[in-house]
Amino acid sequence: MNSILTSEQLLIVRNRNAGRRLELLKEALAADGIIPYLGPGLLRLSSAEPTIPHTPEAVAAALNRRALAPSRIRTNMWSVAQFIEQRRHRRTLQTWMAEIFAAPAAPTALHTWLATLPLSVIIDSWYDGTMRAALVETGRTDVVEIQGVPRANEIGDIWTKAYDLSGREVELGSTAKTVLYTPHGSVRPAANFLVSDSDYVEVLTEIDIQTPIPEVVKDRRTSRGLFFLGCRFNDQMLRIYARQIMKRSSGPRFAVLDAAALTNNERRFLAASAITLIDMPTGEAAARLVG
Repeated sequence: MNSILTSEQLLIVRNRNAGRRLELLKEALAADGIIPYLGPGLLRLSSAEPTIPHTPEAVAAALNRRALAPSRIRTNMWSVAQFIEQRRHRRTLQTWMAEIFAAPAAPTALHTWLATLPLSVIIDSWYDGTMRAALVETGRTDVVEIQGVPRANEIGDIWTKAYDLSGREVELGSTAKTVLYTPHGSVRPAANFLVSDSDYVEVLTEIDIQTPIPEVVKDRRTSRGLFFLGCRFNDQMLRIYARQIMKRSSGPRFAVLDAAALTNNERRFLAASAITLIDMPTGEAAARLVG
């Protein structure tokens, strides 16, 4: 069987149907009809072992090597970061995160291909800056990156900052052809990281009414769907952010994931969000899109 509807009303496509769906998604990306939403799983597409963490648990482990957190929170990135912020100061947490993500990750063929497309929005949900690097390599001058920033470092009602590809801070304006939106921040160009529990307290209070999401992203998503690649939704924080960013998008929505590896919470989230699951290894899906 190529397509199935689970008892939780999660639509799963696989085999020939998955291949055909990816061909249609390739066309939609080239026509700026859908927004790619990229996750840390894409770092594993390289033939070499990633030089930077590609899961929240790996970030927690890297932070624990610098300051050992209590065992009950040791595998939770957000809680470990909060422990360090409270015990060592915010500047220490920011410095350590910058160190952890300092090694540049070479863009994959998928990043490089996406960078050449006339996409209105690209969403990158990890801290590594790989999508930014791919855009820099094209030499494009019509791209603005909008990053989520921690309120701890700001005075006033500031949720995001915008940068051009040279790293210069710019106005948030909506004139850029492509907006690269990194809602959790990024190591480059300014080491902005939303990572501790306290970073998210005010954001999660406001995100239901969409305040932290840039207006240009809200405007451009209304006529487009979303396509999740390299993402997992096995933590409530990740599900909340994805749900709010796709809110009021016109659809359709798709995610490439291994159906057998999904948690029950992920299945419920995908079904409730009307996200069609393409049951295929991420590497195979990426190769089909680029090829």
